[in-house]
Amino acid sequence: MGAQFFSSLADNALLVVAIALLIDLHAPAYLTPMLKFVFVLFYVLLAPLVGAFADSMAKGRVMFISNSIKIVGCILLFFAAHQFSALGAYAVVGLGAAAYSPAKYGILTELLPPEKLVIANGWMEGLTVASIVLGTVIGGLLITPSVAAVLLSLDLPLIKTAVDASIIIIMLFYGIAAVTNLFIPDTGIDHRILKKNPIFLFHDFVHCVKLLWFDKLGQISLAVTTLFWGAGATLQFIVLKWAEAALGYALNQAALLQGVVAVGIALGAVLAAKLVSLRRSLDVIPLGIIMGIVVILMITARDLWISVVLLISIGGLAGFFVVPMNALLQHRGHILMGAGHSIAVQNFNENLGILTMLSLYALLIWFDVHIYTVIILFGLFVSITMIVVRKWHLNNQSKQDSLHLIGMQKRQF
Repeated sequence: MGAQFFSSLADNALLVVAIALLIDLHAPAYLTPMLKFVFVLFYVLLAPLVGAFADSMAKGRVMFISNSIKIVGCILLFFAAHQFSALGAYAVVGLGAAAYSPAKYGILTELLPPEKLVIANGWMEGLTVASIVLGTVIGGLLITPSVAAVLLSLDLPLIKTAVDASIIIIMLFYGIAAVTNLFIPDTGIDHRILKKNPIFLFHDFVHCVKLLWFDKLGQISLAVTTLFWGAGATLQFIVLKWAEAALGYALNQAALLQGVVAVGIALGAVLAAKLVSLRRSLDVIPLGIIMGIVVILMITARDLWISVVLLISIGGLAGFFVVPMNALLQHRGHILMGAGHSIAVQNFNENLGILTMLSLYALLIWFDVHIYTVIILFGLFVSITMIVVRKWHLNNQSKQDSLHLIGMQKRQF
């Protein structure tokens, strides 16, 4: 949890700083969401490999290697002199994150029995969200003029701008995470040797994808988490632009509102861990429908405190329904194919959702669609999609009940 906290803290601070770098480089507005796009690109492209990589050695070692890759990405970002080289450098950080993710969640299923997974996910999500809050606050503070002036007054070599100083500080957080990874104990799991044949890995991955999507419980939880992460990534950028339009906030102020959403997610995650068992995890699906409706209410907010209440509510609803879904998906995946492989499949689908939704958002910004229209379309999409998923789940249940009834009648006969 400590390693995850510092790595996630750096990830979230770096996003704010990378946005500031694009602004310094005079990049067009539609390139801002492309930062997240290139960050998650390797989650999709390398999905057949990272699951096998995570299962091939001790998870602590996997996470150490991954954080080291993130540090390399930061170094490249430090020397980026063009908007596209900045995107390329940020993509390298995404490469590290893609390799990191299967290990950070996969280790839970190696350490804990199934009945503890919801609680463990609640703690993990709670700590992750705390790091998101603190990370976005730190990112916002680092680019604040007064803090930037102090950093630049140190007159350190090679540091010419506030962004340069910020990247160095964020690299230190990744370094702390990497060192902490070395203290994660080996769980004693017999790790398979990583097969080097890419054709085998691809076919193995496709097989794992099919296993989860054809599993009646796996397909629903996978659909929900895919929507959640796609929506969550897009909401990060919607909040920034909405804060500028509704409240007149600059980037460093708007970044703090991202942290407010994260506070809500933490509260929802903690409540879910206490109130929702793995067996009843699918009962929380209707909260996704309500979340979409609450998102639309953002267009009515003009006051800071009303905005804070709305953003905490959105985060709370999201956290409460995604934590049980994550736990259920991990449980089904662990049973069907192994921890690392299942998380890689989950990452592939979720990040495909992120790429799709961010691409649509960037397209809307490119066509200069007003942010309030974007928010209405976004909220409607979330609610309608969750209604469809709920009907899908109820249909699965009715089919299973029918098959069970037929089986009972045959046995009686």
